[in-house]
Amino acid sequence: MASPAQKSKGKTRQHYEIQGNRAVPKNQNCPKCGPGYILANHTDRVNCGKCGYTEYKKK
Repeated sequence: MASPAQKSKGKTRQHYEIQGNRAVPKNQNCPKCGPGYILANHTDRVNCGKCGYTEYKKK
């Protein structure tokens, strides 16, 4: 039986873009937490899962 880490192996690739030899995140970093903490992209907002920082999108 496969471990949970092996089952979700390809999910991380959805959030990064390859540019040359670097993997660049598609979403922006959290301004409070700094680099390495990427904001989740929702339909009406972007949100940090660590500190709860939220920016609402304009319509």
